[in-house]
Amino acid sequence: MDYLRLMAELHGGGARQGPGGEAQTRLAIQIAGLSPSPDLRIADIGCGTGAATMVLAASLGAQVTAVDLVPAFLDRLRAEADAAGLGDRVRTLACPMTSLPFAEGELDAIWSEGAIYNMGFEAGVAAWRRFLKPGGILAVSELTWLTATRPPDLEAHWLSAYSEVDTAAAKMAVLEKQGYSPLGYFVLPESCWLENFYRPMERRFAAFVEANSSSAAAREIVEAEIREIRLYEALGAYFGYGFYIARRTDEGDGSGGGA
Repeated sequence: MDYLRLMAELHGGGARQGPGGEAQTRLAIQIAGLSPSPDLRIADIGCGTGAATMVLAASLGAQVTAVDLVPAFLDRLRAEADAAGLGDRVRTLACPMTSLPFAEGELDAIWSEGAIYNMGFEAGVAAWRRFLKPGGILAVSELTWLTATRPPDLEAHWLSAYSEVDTAAAKMAVLEKQGYSPLGYFVLPESCWLENFYRPMERRFAAFVEANSSSAAAREIVEAEIREIRLYEALGAYFGYGFYIARRTDEGDGSGGGA
């Protein structure tokens, strides 16, 4: 529990808890073909402090349910939504992404930027499909190999950390297998990793360690983050986040033959 508390403390101080960008969220909205409407019902799953939630609510005028396990993240989102005049469009919900309370066919779109790995890509897209209306939109960013081959040490690192890392072609095949029709895909640019996520986090390291009395646990977390940053700086040409946008198909049940 101390590890989870420390991770929430470190990442809660940032505008983003993973790589991403406002322009990329807007591009995904465009690819999805979503038009502004107060009747749209969207869930942002694993929303963190709500960077994508705010874009969805502001640009689409939609009703967005922001879901995360960390109440402090949601408290910050609620305050920022109220301050931006979006409080009536944003609902916060603290619950696991594996136990979502939505009704079948309730949602027009499900969003999840950099979070579905907590559940696993295939398990997530399969489980969440039932919450979408027929033709509803799924938009997720996911760790993806960007080349056909990569250095063995890099491959071993990411397969150990997240066994479902794979190519975009393999991810598209999973979507089709689970009852979706892919609409588009793009790779997050380097700026989404460095300027929007890693560099701001680096600036918080010293204060984070000091606030936790230079504990071994706090220092170990920072050291692990530094290793990941250096890995991306050296070998980011081989991996990144792919943003996948797909539509729920009307055929099948999403259990393997629906698309």
